Amino acid sequence: MESVGDAMNLSRYQKLRRGALAGLLASAFLALAVVGSSHGEEMHEFIEQLGFALMIAGIMGRIWCTFYIGGRKSAEIVDAGPYSMTRNPLYVFSTVAAAGVGAQTGSLVLGAVFAIGCALAFQPVIRREERHLLEKFGAPYAAYVARVPRFVPRLCGYEDRAEMTIRTDRVYRTLIDGLVFLTAIPLFEGIEFLQTSGHLPLHLLLP
Repeated sequence: MESVGDAMNLSRYQKLRRGALAGLLASAFLALAVVGSSHGEEMHEFIEQLGFALMIAGIMGRIWCTFYIGGRKSAEIVDAGPYSMTRNPLYVFSTVAAAGVGAQTGSLVLGAVFAIGCALAFQPVIRREERHLLEKFGAPYAAYVARVPRFVPRLCGYEDRAEMTIRTDRVYRTLIDGLVFLTAIPLFEGIEFLQTSGHLPLHLLLP
């Protein structure tokens, strides 16, 4: 079970993570008010659909992670399932979803920019979490760090458990948090409408 101190630390890191992502998305939405896609309608629609698939994959991946980590992050070293391939799969899947958000503009470049920006924004939070976990668990966590990459997954390292306990409240919370990514669809459609109707100026077109 998590101690009160661990719960407070976890809550602080969760707030930092959400703040980093919210700041990135807010800045991106402001910038995209004057940026558009250079693709024709057919390619534009294809990229939007690809982005939707990435958002769904990111949301489902985050839920998969919560099956393993929910309620246990500060109580034990979780090294099974997605956590056997990367130490930060929640952030990896958030980055996948962020790429999908950027792709809702119809631009592959912006999809990549969103993904890179998201991954970079998470790095300070990741390092703080790692310091906390190393202080708490010592050598066993250091061994986990040596075995499993920080961010880019190593698929051949996958290991699983025969049984695990799932915290359904954490799963529901992760689902609700993940649905925020889907708000990009109506938001970008609204921006696109304002651009095509001449209410928002287009200063830059990207492929």
